[in-house]
Amino acid sequence: MRGITIIEPMNSLLIKAIAQERLTPAEGLEILKNVPWTEVVEAADTVRKAKLPGNRVGYTAFRIVNYTNVCEVTCSFCSFCRSAHSPEAYVLSLDEIRQKTLEAKAKGADQIFLQGGVNKEIPLSYYTDVLNMLTQELGVKVRGFSPVELVRIAEFNNLKLEQLLDIFKEAGLSSVPGAGAEILSDRMRQILSPKKLPAKQWCDTLAACHQKGLPGSANIVIGSAETDEEVIEHLEYVRNTQDIAGGFKSFVVWTFQPQTDKFPIRHVRGDEYLKLLALSRLYLDNIPHIEVSLLGMGLSLGELGLHAGADDINSIVIEENVLQNHGLTTIEQAEAFIKNAGFTPYRRSLNFD
Repeated sequence: MRGITIIEPMNSLLIKAIAQERLTPAEGLEILKNVPWTEVVEAADTVRKAKLPGNRVGYTAFRIVNYTNVCEVTCSFCSFCRSAHSPEAYVLSLDEIRQKTLEAKAKGADQIFLQGGVNKEIPLSYYTDVLNMLTQELGVKVRGFSPVELVRIAEFNNLKLEQLLDIFKEAGLSSVPGAGAEILSDRMRQILSPKKLPAKQWCDTLAACHQKGLPGSANIVIGSAETDEEVIEHLEYVRNTQDIAGGFKSFVVWTFQPQTDKFPIRHVRGDEYLKLLALSRLYLDNIPHIEVSLLGMGLSLGELGLHAGADDINSIVIEENVLQNHGLTTIEQAEAFIKNAGFTPYRRSLNFD
């Protein structure tokens, strides 16, 4: 009859996910390709509330310190890196890093996200001196070094990865980011950056970090030439790595930003972003927290993300040199944003302590 809306029963795969039964890659692909995004979002919100009752949303406060912009990996999508001989190349001194950290502490941040590039001219002592200064002298926690940075630093110093991790942990490193994942498909990695770690090595490196007591996060970056199949492949890599080592505290969905003309990007619609965010909650059943990217996606879509399976906004970010920051820059802004979205804010560390 006209004027009557017929409500279809929920998709059986979403019912399976709500029952917290593990989805297979084929089932994840079916949801991504064929299930309406609104249904996926509803299911993810249901799962989030069941796993994390209390209507709370987390945020944290840190400063990103890009200790160098020299990098030999030369990702096709990155406009930040410089060659060692560029007049714009730099390596921050300890005094410069100290000043940036003191500025962050004055704004209420007690954590530093230390990240740079693959620069073989930096001695191992630089890294340990920086870590010791940050943790011992300045009393901040440090998350640092992408998987490719760790692997190359170990190689440059004739160390096994596990030896380097012991040295860095002793010097004060407390967690590692899941940076450099982008899309964990070797086809896409050849397009993005042939010099980055292959997908399996990226996962193995993070697993080694986690087994050494250095937890962190994982992410996916969409908006290029990736296929739906490669998106699911990426989620499967992350889930399998978590099964092995259990060190991913959170997962976040990013989109590529236009930085160079060497890399094809496409517009990611809001519904596409929210659908993948929601699917991440359903598929990554072993990762406790899903973050929405305010820095990359902005506040309006970020608010919707908190009703689509996400339980964390990550921000505030006090300094960001690689991406355009669409997020929040003060603790007051973060708490007000979360309250306005209908949740209770709580501050957490990068390791969700």
